[in-house]
Amino acid sequence: MFPREFWIKKIQEAWRLRSIIWLVGVRRIGKTTLVKSLSEAHKAGKNAENGVEHRSLLYYDCELKRNRDLIESDVEEFWQGKENKIVILDEIHRLENPSEVLKIAADHYPKVKVIATGSSTLAASKKFKDTLSGRKIVIELRPLIEADLLAFAQNKNPKIINEDDENAEIGVRQQCHNALLEKRFLYGGMPENYLSDELPEYAFEEWIDSYWSKDIQELYELRSKFAFQKFMELLFIQSGGIFEASKFATDCKVSSPTISNFLHVLEETFVIDVLRPYHKRKNSEIVSAPKVYAFDTGLACYLKGWSSLRNEDLGIFWEHFVLNEFKAQLQNNADILYWRNKKSKKSTLWHCCLIKITERS
Repeated sequence: MFPREFWIKKIQEAWRLRSIIWLVGVRRIGKTTLVKSLSEAHKAGKNAENGVEHRSLLYYDCELKRNRDLIESDVEEFWQGKENKIVILDEIHRLENPSEVLKIAADHYPKVKVIATGSSTLAASKKFKDTLSGRKIVIELRPLIEADLLAFAQNKNPKIINEDDENAEIGVRQQCHNALLEKRFLYGGMPENYLSDELPEYAFEEWIDSYWSKDIQELYELRSKFAFQKFMELLFIQSGGIFEASKFATDCKVSSPTISNFLHVLEETFVIDVLRPYHKRKNSEIVSAPKVYAFDTGLACYLKGWSSLRNEDLGIFWEHFVLNEFKAQLQNNADILYWRNKKSKKSTLWHCCLIKITERS
């Protein structure tokens, strides 16, 4: 188990504001591993360092029937006696009414610190959002960020940092921005895939099938598996480009409104990042089409049919990586917009495209 201290710290800081944390993210992004690592952080005393006092930690895997029965038989009784403790409810979407379980904890047992994980489709549910409005903090666990890569590198080789060397961190970053970063682009940011010794092609294919069967069909009434998966494949192949629904409609043999609905579903389930355009209604600015980025560069490479990267491929994936870093740091506290002048032939993060970050009130 590799440490992801950036995320552990973010969770502990969130508990200072709300008692309920909802940890979201695509499947296989490492949610279960992260919440289990809270136990190690607790033992190491990292809670106190971040303003959260030492507490007993209780972990419940809701995939197990005995845990579901324990919670659902009497929800109020379940929460009793857990004051000043940390309760982890993993895969909470397996409960019959997960939002009610968390609402009772927030309203009647505020001294219990709770972190819940579950299907991304549950987070997209209107009922879930409305029931827990104002009661929770949402943290989106993103694909591996720079801090994760550095932690993985140090864990694999503890001598990589020399505590007596003032420039030790520079050496680590140089490695990250070369071999580590290139592997991150090709293998992607899902931890298990990134740590694989060989290109995880079977894992990518399995992820695509699981996403349709376990996420999409669970909540959304989409009739055409072919059209939806074809659209996602084409979108990932041109990841980082300007999105125009009409261009996808023909290839997927559906209407433009259907394509727009597909885009909405992918965004709600954290599979893509959509950057809306920033404009001040000037004639020289492009104001209509968003830019769409795949959540995982490795999956994008797989769908492109790439097993290696050329130097000219690195620029667009660097865009993805930087955007992912912004999203991890800012979470839901800001809108990230792009701007492109009509005179620009390209729209890239560092050349013709300006990322404007607008704080939300």
